[in-house]
Amino acid sequence: MRADPRGAQRHGMKRITYRKYTDEDLGISAEDLMQALSDYFLQSGYQDPYSSWYSFDPNAMEELLRQIQQALESGDLFPDDQRQEMLERLMGMSPDELNQLLRNLAEKLRQEGFIQFDGDLQEPSSAVGQGRADQPGEAPEIRFEVTDKSLDFLGFRALKDLMGAIGKSSFGSHDTRELATGVEASGSSKPYEFGDTLNLDISATLFSAMQREGVKLPLEMDYRDLHVHQSEYQSSCATVILLDCSHSMILYGEDRFTPAKKVAMALGHLVKTQYPGDSIRCVLFHDSAEELRMEELARVQVGPYHTNTRDGLLLAQKILRQEKKDMKQIIMITDGKPSALTLDDGRIYKNPFGLDPMVISKTLEEVGRCRKQGILINTFMLAQDYALVQFVQKVTEICRGKAYFTTPYNLGQYLLMDYMNRKSRVIH
Repeated sequence: MRADPRGAQRHGMKRITYRKYTDEDLGISAEDLMQALSDYFLQSGYQDPYSSWYSFDPNAMEELLRQIQQALESGDLFPDDQRQEMLERLMGMSPDELNQLLRNLAEKLRQEGFIQFDGDLQEPSSAVGQGRADQPGEAPEIRFEVTDKSLDFLGFRALKDLMGAIGKSSFGSHDTRELATGVEASGSSKPYEFGDTLNLDISATLFSAMQREGVKLPLEMDYRDLHVHQSEYQSSCATVILLDCSHSMILYGEDRFTPAKKVAMALGHLVKTQYPGDSIRCVLFHDSAEELRMEELARVQVGPYHTNTRDGLLLAQKILRQEKKDMKQIIMITDGKPSALTLDDGRIYKNPFGLDPMVISKTLEEVGRCRKQGILINTFMLAQDYALVQFVQKVTEICRGKAYFTTPYNLGQYLLMDYMNRKSRVIH
């Protein structure tokens, strides 16, 4: 059911009427619709906003309605056993009925808290016109924004999809082979030593006292009777995702940036929900570099930028110096060689051709500093051109990290498996 607040102020009191969600939305849930629209909500500028004819507004209600129509016509929103029937029903709708359906679904997303916008799509006088079959519900005056709930949901679904693809269902903290005293007991108990967490093993403590004093009341206990639980030592990890948002990430007929954002959001959700002792932060690098809150990642688009990898490494090091974790790592996702450098006077030096000796040498200097600080760099390459491969091979040689040749389709599997495989790392 949903409430209709129209006419609420006529007699000085709020009146609510109810209508059923039946034929209005074809039984489509807001969560399924969000999943179908995930690429649209995470779009990265693949429509090339730098061309002279560009008129795409990703936050226009008209565009959202068009994307909903495309999702409906694909048939993926309907159960397999009902798909043909629902598609035939959809094709038999008049333009007015189709526009009303699209407005109902957009309104449903708002009521579920996934998007927000001003205006009432159900009012005949609203900005949504009757439109035509090829122009569903024109709404140039209404713009929408995705909410934080949407971004959290999209991160969760991206993580769930990736985990299903690699056959994993649950994860814990980064386990090691070391034992330490802690709150979660998973090992045998040991005599208490100064400095141990006082997580008493009551049974072992009482048994030690009875062995020494015999079974009697009152039972006298001594310092040496104290036993504490041992728990597996779980290391903490500080991670900086270094994400390339240069223009090449949407060129050559392929959108590489949207999958990269999805993976970064999924990793952020994994850390937040399964590894609370870890930290994860995000740095974008382009002509320069900037830190971005993970919550804002979904809204980022590429720009007409070069690739200033050195500035990204500098900022990542600054962030990791603030973290007091056992492990520190940089996860770099890129599809191009370094092609820009910030000079001492603040000017940006750019050379997109080949491997510029000055750009490469300054960038590799920062890689060497990362190694001295114990920062591991794992690089995920979304391209395999000769210059990029040469550069990444040198990076891995210096910092003893790993390099992965990936595509937008398997990036998530490689990245998440690499992150979780570090659970077996021994901390000395």
